[in-house]
Amino acid sequence: MKERMTIGRFIVHLFVIVFSFVCLYPFLLVVGGSLMTNSEAINSGFKVIPDEPTLASYQILLGNGALIFNGYKITVFVTVVGTCLSIAVNGMMGYVLSRKHLAGRRVMNLYVLLTMLFNGGMVPWYLVCTQYLHLKDTYWALILPSVVSAWYIFLIRNYFTGVPEELWESAKLDGASEFTVFSKIYLPLATPVIATVVLFAALGYWNDWWLGLMLIDDSTMQPLQMLLRTMISNIQFLQTMSQQSSEVQAMLASVPGDGVKMAMVVVTTGPIILLYPFVQKYFMKGIMVGAVKG
Repeated sequence: MKERMTIGRFIVHLFVIVFSFVCLYPFLLVVGGSLMTNSEAINSGFKVIPDEPTLASYQILLGNGALIFNGYKITVFVTVVGTCLSIAVNGMMGYVLSRKHLAGRRVMNLYVLLTMLFNGGMVPWYLVCTQYLHLKDTYWALILPSVVSAWYIFLIRNYFTGVPEELWESAKLDGASEFTVFSKIYLPLATPVIATVVLFAALGYWNDWWLGLMLIDDSTMQPLQMLLRTMISNIQFLQTMSQQSSEVQAMLASVPGDGVKMAMVVVTTGPIILLYPFVQKYFMKGIMVGAVKG
């Protein structure tokens, strides 16, 4: 019996190792591709370990160090502030909607649900952001439009619905206000779902380039993703022009176009990879409990 358990454990461990490698291999391929020369990538395709490793892609991508550093700084600021605001706003709204005695609770739930199904369109959204909220060329333009999410609200609401009502009643008998109950009792109990929302919100803010494209014209205020997208667009434009100009074609002969794209993935993915281990243990619990309660 003990020998069977040992063999079974070995098989499970072997399966986990193989599966982990299968999941990790695409990222290793991206890292390897970012270190390849243009000619090697064309002739033999991307490899995990290139024959002639080079940092040309990173030199092109990070050629203007001050600009990239400024983009990193803006993106980190937007991600941190936006994630904190998202937790505060969606958390409070989720708590309010979880109160069964709240008058008009069904109407409010329906109102939030409708925002998941319908929207006013891009033009009204743009006019509201620029003409009424005056977000054009401000850091808030990269934060406020993504703060509220109906999905986050329902996820948190469903989790709060599963908290015993006796805790709320006991706190109210002791004279606690609703905000005190929310911040001192409910929020500490909601660590799994809060960690899940933190991960999703941080990913959303970190990867966002759309708000920068629509609302930011000042080049010194563009987030990292927008800067990198602009660089890739410029390289693709030059590659298109190289078909009409021999001079441009000669200039781009040593530029690893696909390698720059791979390097961009590595540069932008690194910080998020560092965040994930801290919230991974709460991730599945937050998703499952928040999805089935209530």
